[in-house]
Amino acid sequence: MSRPERLEGKIALVTGSASGIGEAIAHAFADHGATVFVSDIREEPGMAVAGAIGGNASFIRLDVTDPASWQTAIDAIRERHGGLDILVNNAGAGSGGGIEREPLEDHRRVLDINVTGLWVGIRTAIPAMVARGGGSVINISSIDGLVGVEGLSTYVGSKFAVTGITRSLALELGAKGIRVNSIHPGIIATPMVKGTPPKSMERLRKAVARQPIPRMGRPEEIANAALFFASDESSFCTGASLVVDGGHIAGPYRDPMDA
Repeated sequence: MSRPERLEGKIALVTGSASGIGEAIAHAFADHGATVFVSDIREEPGMAVAGAIGGNASFIRLDVTDPASWQTAIDAIRERHGGLDILVNNAGAGSGGGIEREPLEDHRRVLDINVTGLWVGIRTAIPAMVARGGGSVINISSIDGLVGVEGLSTYVGSKFAVTGITRSLALELGAKGIRVNSIHPGIIATPMVKGTPPKSMERLRKAVARQPIPRMGRPEEIANAALFFASDESSFCTGASLVVDGGHIAGPYRDPMDA
């Protein structure tokens, strides 16, 4: 049964929400009463998501690597609603191939999106959240922000940084009424994962089969975790790391690429 009162009257911005986990979060927030700003660098699919959600949603083009783009988006939200209650930092990028083969420009791009973009976004949103009496920042990290993975030092390092930023800003922003938490998805059946080349997909399937819950997660299951952190039900939670991975890292970590 829908419980729209969970986010009734709240204003939310979800980055990277033109597809996948971000799209599912945007839909869940709107279903539970929030006014949602779908944001992405991809305009056409982003507008399509906002249109599918309906009257509670609008699209804002946002390049998380550009501080001016962040400021424009937050200013627009403040002008329309007086502030912001919920920020979901979902936009992200990956890279791999090992430290000896990975191009330096790929390393920098991933850090710029996953780490600096997130940090700038939170900093830009603080005044808008204070204007509403506080708020909830939800950072989408990864299980790779809690364990090492051979050959993925850049991506893993960026997601560990998200975990550390989350905990540090929980301490720093608590006095302003802003809670900061992170979600750590495992292997989720997003369009990106579904488009994995056949050989890599077979490795993922073998890894998933060894999990306590032997299937890929659904984007909606990550959205449910975000809904908890966005709502007042998590009013005593800050600096927390919620793992949603089917038990993938409950025991000795198994690298899907070695499966």
